[in-house]
Amino acid sequence: MSELEICNITKDYGPSRALHPVSIAVERGEFVTILGPSGCGKSTLLRILTGITQPSGGEIHLGGKRIDQAPPEARDVAMVFQSYALFPHMSVAGNLAFGLKMKKVRKDERARRMAHALEICNLAGLVDRMPRQLSGGQQQRVALARAIVMQPSLLLFDEPLSNLDAKLRDTLRHELTELHRRIGATSLYVTHDQAEAMAMSDRIVVMNEGRVVETGTPLELYRAPKHVFTATFLGQTNLLPVVARGAEAQLPWGQSVALDAPATGDIQVSVRPENIDICADEAGSGTVCAVSFMGANALYTVEIGGRRIRVSQSGVEHLIETGRRVTLQFPGPVHRLNGTTAQEAA
Repeated sequence: MSELEICNITKDYGPSRALHPVSIAVERGEFVTILGPSGCGKSTLLRILTGITQPSGGEIHLGGKRIDQAPPEARDVAMVFQSYALFPHMSVAGNLAFGLKMKKVRKDERARRMAHALEICNLAGLVDRMPRQLSGGQQQRVALARAIVMQPSLLLFDEPLSNLDAKLRDTLRHELTELHRRIGATSLYVTHDQAEAMAMSDRIVVMNEGRVVETGTPLELYRAPKHVFTATFLGQTNLLPVVARGAEAQLPWGQSVALDAPATGDIQVSVRPENIDICADEAGSGTVCAVSFMGANALYTVEIGGRRIRVSQSGVEHLIETGRRVTLQFPGPVHRLNGTTAQEAA
């Protein structure tokens, strides 16, 4: 049995269903991210796990014990909030000690746990400071340390980096990943940020409209998504209707490409911009209509066959100018999406 088993959890608000039957399994020590747009149900699921919100149906098991009917304080779960939620009248040490005192942890054990959390969260020199004296990144580390000292069976993260600026977010993302590896906690992380999910997760659970769309490793979901929603939400892609003939398919402008899975008839494929080669060619069938230089790569929008295709070219020394004719090549097989038709891409 997995460390965390979420079994057919639902949530209804009157006649409206916020969560359809949701089932997720998380192994001990695994870092799993729930990824989806605002309103998809991911935060509702997190509140149900903490006991703040009661489910309408289903069961939750943690460490082999059913917890969905237990009060929040008996669930052995700790949460790191988006808003930090620190006690403003308590020092860093006071914030860390509060939950331990409530659980009547012995003084020597409290000191040991706090020293460990302060060290691994790089807060040792800030124990006497009040929250107002800390930067946003420091406050978030305090919130994380406060969760760690409780030594919970499950650590929950509710978009903890979304209030920080981009540079600090990148720094803390790396620190949080390294911290997880050191403490080995079973973690469930909620975010709408694709970069966070890709960089931090052992596995990603993609949600939309109260349902789990699909689950997989970051590499699996990026390279071979099963569904259109995953392909479009997790990074950029080109969705194209094609006519499949076994191992090959014909693109809308007549060009033939290889398929990663044999098929017959009208299907839909996903092609990442970086998996397309672009070459200036006066006899080419495409025309560059937009160019964006991003430093490490150049992003092109190419009009071809009545469609606009996004292409990413890395290590460029010279940009292809807007208005130039180009040829597009597909050096590898394109990815067939499951259960989709050409009409869905039209």
